[in-house]
Amino acid sequence: MTIAVETVETTPFQDQKPGTSGLRKKTAAYRRPHYVETFVQAILDGVEDKPNATLVVGGDGRYLVREVVQTIIRMAAANGVGRLVVGAEGLLSTPAASGLIRKRRAAGGIVLSASHNPGGPDGDFGIKFNVSHGGPAPASVTEAIYARTKTMNAYRIVRTPDLDLGSLGEMRVGDTLVEIVDPVADYAELMAQFIDLDAIAALFARGFRMRFDAMSAITGPYAKAILEERLGAPEGTVVNGTPLPDFGGHHPDPNPVHNAELVSLMTGPDRLDFAAASDGDGDRNMIVAPGMFVTPSDSLAILAAHAHLAPGYADGVKGVARSMPTSRAADRVAEALGVEAYETPTGWKYFANLLDAGMISICGEESAGTGSFHVREKDGLWAVLLWLNILAKTGESADALVRAHWSRYGRDYYQRHDYEEVDAEAASALMEHLRARLPALPGSEAAGLRIEAADDFAYTDPVDGSVAESQGIRIYFANGGRAVFRLSGTGTAGATLRVYLERYEPADGRHDLDVADALAEVVAAARAVAEIEPRTGRAEPSVIT
Repeated sequence: MTIAVETVETTPFQDQKPGTSGLRKKTAAYRRPHYVETFVQAILDGVEDKPNATLVVGGDGRYLVREVVQTIIRMAAANGVGRLVVGAEGLLSTPAASGLIRKRRAAGGIVLSASHNPGGPDGDFGIKFNVSHGGPAPASVTEAIYARTKTMNAYRIVRTPDLDLGSLGEMRVGDTLVEIVDPVADYAELMAQFIDLDAIAALFARGFRMRFDAMSAITGPYAKAILEERLGAPEGTVVNGTPLPDFGGHHPDPNPVHNAELVSLMTGPDRLDFAAASDGDGDRNMIVAPGMFVTPSDSLAILAAHAHLAPGYADGVKGVARSMPTSRAADRVAEALGVEAYETPTGWKYFANLLDAGMISICGEESAGTGSFHVREKDGLWAVLLWLNILAKTGESADALVRAHWSRYGRDYYQRHDYEEVDAEAASALMEHLRARLPALPGSEAAGLRIEAADDFAYTDPVDGSVAESQGIRIYFANGGRAVFRLSGTGTAGATLRVYLERYEPADGRHDLDVADALAEVVAAARAVAEIEPRTGRAEPSVIT
């Protein structure tokens, strides 16, 4: 069918520089005329051999996703893309999109999400391009996209009626074949290859009780299909399971602050055996055991230690990787397993390189993202299923499993302090001042605590040799503590100063301390050495997780 392609003139935007997770802005920014189209055109211009290319398209269901999916379809048709694979109703979790890109051998995928950021007309929106291995585009690709946006003076689009995104099957828009697929089916099939679903089903059959809070975001349909329909968990195990444009008012960031109700449930008299939550686009997870929140750093280490109990990892873990701010708990597991532990900058693309090279099997970040070689994104529901697999195979309760881990490897007491929407210039000045002082810090004291070492983390990728510098300031203290300082790139207003704090307690030490008490000296020293209050005006962080 021949359709008329319209070339629309536009003025370049100068603010479309993607971060580590694509282009994130307030929703209002995307509602400006030509804003979405300019960025999408910049992505499409970089797709090679368009008539033979397949692109995967979908998002987390937040406000504007469905409209932008329709725009992408019209623009892909105008630009001659051969095939689009689109999640029904425009829905695809980020890990499901990654898996679909890999299964279909697509040229890439356009993922619509701002991850754990709030949604709705006053919330956030994002567009991310994932490349052919299923992971986020590397810097070379995002820089090229950004360069094109700065000179973009026109985009191509066809004026066709909206497609029915709810009807599975194939349809054509011009020469472009648009295939609407069940967003859950391929992902569920993938989980069956890596997780012992029969063992988990038997666990539920024995009366195991859990709750999964989808936070009115994308993982609801996935969790209902797998946990309740496939594995036999009682109806109602999945709560807030319908994706809503504003996430039902939730801030879909799975942590004890934004989901205090789940943590409270697990500390009450009628506590369940296990609880978990996932975020806006399904790539993050929160694990709550009876009586305790399991830090993402500990969760990563525990999954690495027991992954061999799941069929996808029966041959053992090849290696483990963590982002630099993540606690060193996983390093101790890797040492015990006799495999390499990699410390990378924040950003999943660094893990993707290691995964592609077959150097690691499990990886994760302190920000509640955990993943493995099954896709090239972090995967919240996969992490929950692997936890359930381990519990089913060991017969241990979740809290007993955590305590046993500490007894063998020691405990890394850990917190992250976020100072949100700090004046950007003040935050940058704080970091630069701290960097300038690094050579003089070792041997000095901060709030009475001796500093043993300090550096600005740099990473040389063992796969491609690329170098990433100034990735965060690390300060090591004499009491076994560490503080890391970074400016985050995931917010949409001001700057977020993140301070990561940890202290190691050995295997024969005390593992029952209150976390705030265990970290009190490190917290005081970190605030003093960075001069946080005098430089930002903030006496306390906005959020502690």
